[in-house]
Amino acid sequence: MAPSQRKCRSEMVVVSGCMLLFVLGLRPVFGRGCNDNAGHGMDNDWYAKDGEELPIMVLMPMNESALMSSISQGIDPAVQLAIHHIRESGLYSFSLIPKIYDTECDNAKGLRAFFDAICFGPKHLMIFGGVCPSVTSIIAESLGGWNLVQLSFAATTPVLADKKKYPNFFRTVPSDNAVNPAVVKFLSHFNWRRVGTLTQDVQRFSEVRNDLTSELEKADIQIADTESFSNDPCINVKKLKDNDVRIILGQFGENLASKVFCCAYNLNMFGSKYQWIIPGWYQGNWWEQANSTNCTTKKLLTAMEGYISVDFEPLSTKQIAGVSGRTPQEYEREYNVIRIQKGVESSKFHGFAYDGIWVIAKTLTKVMEILREKERHNNYRNFTVDDKEVGKMVLDVMNETNFFGVTGQVMFRNGERMGTIKFTQFQEGQEVKVGEYNAIADSLELINNTIRFQGVEPPKDQTFVRLQRRHINLPLYSILSAITILGMFMASAFLFFNIKNRNQKLIKMSSPYMNNLIILGGMLSYASIFLFGLDGSFVSDKVFETLCTVRTWILTVGYTTAFGAMFAKTWRVHAIFKNVKMKKKIIKDQKLLIIVGGMLLIDLCILICWQIVDPLKRTVEEYNLEADPQGRDIAIRPFLEHCENTHMTIWLGIVYAYKGLLMLFGCFLAWETRNVSIPALNDSKYIGMSVYNVGIMCIIGAAVSFLTRDQPNIQFCIVALVIIFCSTITLCLVFVPKLITLRTNPDAATQNRRLKFTQNQKKEDSKTSTSVTSVNQANTSRLDGLQTDNHRLRMRITELDKELEEVTMQLQDTPEKTPYIKQNHYQDLNNILSIRNYTDGKEGDKSILKNHHDQKPQAQWGSVDPSRTNRGPLEDINSPEHIQRRLSLQLPILHHAYLPSIGGVDASCASPSVSPSASPRHRHVPPSYRVMVSGL
Repeated sequence: MAPSQRKCRSEMVVVSGCMLLFVLGLRPVFGRGCNDNAGHGMDNDWYAKDGEELPIMVLMPMNESALMSSISQGIDPAVQLAIHHIRESGLYSFSLIPKIYDTECDNAKGLRAFFDAICFGPKHLMIFGGVCPSVTSIIAESLGGWNLVQLSFAATTPVLADKKKYPNFFRTVPSDNAVNPAVVKFLSHFNWRRVGTLTQDVQRFSEVRNDLTSELEKADIQIADTESFSNDPCINVKKLKDNDVRIILGQFGENLASKVFCCAYNLNMFGSKYQWIIPGWYQGNWWEQANSTNCTTKKLLTAMEGYISVDFEPLSTKQIAGVSGRTPQEYEREYNVIRIQKGVESSKFHGFAYDGIWVIAKTLTKVMEILREKERHNNYRNFTVDDKEVGKMVLDVMNETNFFGVTGQVMFRNGERMGTIKFTQFQEGQEVKVGEYNAIADSLELINNTIRFQGVEPPKDQTFVRLQRRHINLPLYSILSAITILGMFMASAFLFFNIKNRNQKLIKMSSPYMNNLIILGGMLSYASIFLFGLDGSFVSDKVFETLCTVRTWILTVGYTTAFGAMFAKTWRVHAIFKNVKMKKKIIKDQKLLIIVGGMLLIDLCILICWQIVDPLKRTVEEYNLEADPQGRDIAIRPFLEHCENTHMTIWLGIVYAYKGLLMLFGCFLAWETRNVSIPALNDSKYIGMSVYNVGIMCIIGAAVSFLTRDQPNIQFCIVALVIIFCSTITLCLVFVPKLITLRTNPDAATQNRRLKFTQNQKKEDSKTSTSVTSVNQANTSRLDGLQTDNHRLRMRITELDKELEEVTMQLQDTPEKTPYIKQNHYQDLNNILSIRNYTDGKEGDKSILKNHHDQKPQAQWGSVDPSRTNRGPLEDINSPEHIQRRLSLQLPILHHAYLPSIGGVDASCASPSVSPSASPRHRHVPPSYRVMVSGL
């Protein structure tokens, strides 16, 4: 082995050890040594000579069996064309000589090729190439030790963007991370603020995703979900769907892209609601070559339709002549001619390789100018410059590069190419360019009318949920409000009728004040309907919350006012007609008002406690999402406003219990007074009908209202109709019969007060006996005997009354012709007095009889004759004068005081000054009737 070879081999061992140090992050302390021998070096004054051939190290896989060798084969025509154009321009005083070293896309072979170029090749000023990421990263990490600068045209891996680790590395092709600012700009253009990522678990894609995450955070775009997969992406795609991710940013290879879109098809994640954004560097018809799924090509194409791919622009689309004096289109034509002549496939990196040669030429020209300038100003004759200083100059000049090439504006920022990013869309089986992003100007330009979404508009970045209030329809509210107004007009008419005829006996006996309260309660119930129909679509949230309380109070108070007044009236009838002791009882309207006021006071206590302890508040109930009926890409989330509180069930139970007891009390009173046959007083039949209808309607209405609480129109309709029906039927049952009776037969209501004793007395006595028996079972037999005696004595009264009338008529016609009264007539009068005193239960009547019987005439009869004081009692009492005087005083009084008890003149309108013959009818009326009428 030659000494020079042994020296180079030994130095390679040293360099290999140094490479290990570079990999470990350490830096060698020596420079290059292989080119120190003569024959491999280059004069130090290379910059001072014109026409010098400057060698450039070109590293790329050339072996056809090597991975990514097709890229290198398509690059060679572009490199040769660039060198030819540089030489043809005549602006450069040197010639670039590319020295190609085959790395075979293998780390070991690539390192060996690199060190062979260092040891055995000429002195290289720069390194051009680097296709395979792994080989490029290893070599680029060691460049600082050799004072070399590398310029790549195909290495897009984001790892090489680390300037701390790779300070001497440049590339004319944008890195994979360069698409991220373009993607963010694209997202912002369509106002997509929520995305998800789906990444293949490979370092290349993970690096891009990490950088994309940083860019999205800077742009304030939410990452809803981040999914990674190794082989089967379906689970991760399903998670994206579950998280409602609509804009999906994919980072995966073309070999797994078919699986991703097959899963998307099966999950229905395509079409107008979804937008996929994936890398754009896949090979043509990749879905056919890499389809390893159970989905057919048709299914894949269906799922792929409309996806957006992002990649760098291989050639500028601008019709501008670049540094070579040619437009990108002219260059492309020349390139294709040479490529076809050589019989190689085109490479999408050829434009970057072409511009890379121009970068090297312009950089070396600038470095030569700097060195010549320094030499001119140097005072020493032997001006020299070492490799480290040259390497630093090359690095500085590279960072200042700025010219327009075939790939667009060529400039670097921290060694990264600021290039142009293109957007293409998959449309009907082919990709169509829809826009491009200029990294230098940070601007996005979309081609008009080229991008086509599956829907009428771009997809939403999420399921846009539009809250939609379930409100009461205005026509329904208007119709029910109109019916309610008619009901209020009817109630007003009843009120006018009641006030106008309040002095009529029919209305007066039915308690007009209580009738007014019934009407007031009905009108309050009607008014609550207007409030139940007002929701958030008519009023604000604060007003709605106030209405929750107001409408509850109005309906509760209205119900109690109407039925409380009705039941109070019935209680008075019950209290009078069920008076077992037969005593005179007076119950005025003031007492009934106090009863109704007590009922309302209970209501107010419940409502005030409710309001203070647990007030009603506005609550919003949201329902499941619904599809938009108009087919838009939105979801409808219905919501409904309720009036609720924490313990709603308890408070409603208290109110229902109280109202239920009130209804039961009313039913009891109606049943107890069902046999009272005075229409003007007794509303028991109508109360029973009202309670029945109201009870049934309230139960049905409450049940249906609860079941339809999520359908406000139905609920409001049911509640309103129940209130209208209950209020209307109650008012009509109370007032319509009175109105009809007053218009047709005003006396009909009071005719039943005068019942014939001979026909009904036994029935009344039986009812009275039954009522008394229910009070005290122990006195049943005694009461039966008393009733029999009472009946017999009443018959006797009737007979004696006729005789009294005959005697009275005889006395009035021939008072002077009657010298005396027979002894039997006197005895009959005494019998009448004794019977009256026995049968009449009224203390007042007894006192009247006693006064009239024992009273001695004084002023009107003159003084007593002293001569008659010595006469016997019987002679004095039976004297014709005494008998005539007694009859003249006692008979009219007895007649007017007791005829009501046997069907004669009404005690309420009778007067002792009226003649007994003035009463056209003589009917027996039970004492209880007389007492009740007097009470009224």
